[in-house]
Amino acid sequence: MPKGDVETYHQDGAWHNRVEGGQVLSDHPTKEEAQAAGRRYAMDRLVEHIIKNENGQIAERNSYGHDPRNIRG
Repeated sequence: MPKGDVETYHQDGAWHNRVEGGQVLSDHPTKEEAQAAGRRYAMDRLVEHIIKNENGQIAERNSYGHDPRNIRG
């Protein structure tokens, strides 16, 4: 499977998940279904999940591993 973050986005009347800028992983009729599937893909791959609104703007980002920031806490 290609490397890269998982992106949930809307196009042509449906919701999709893809490796950012590349391969489509799945298609769904609702945002909720696509978001749940995208979360599973991101968790399995230990990457970031980027969720976009219908207009293409980023609505949410969630990191599921390999966070590049070194924050002490």
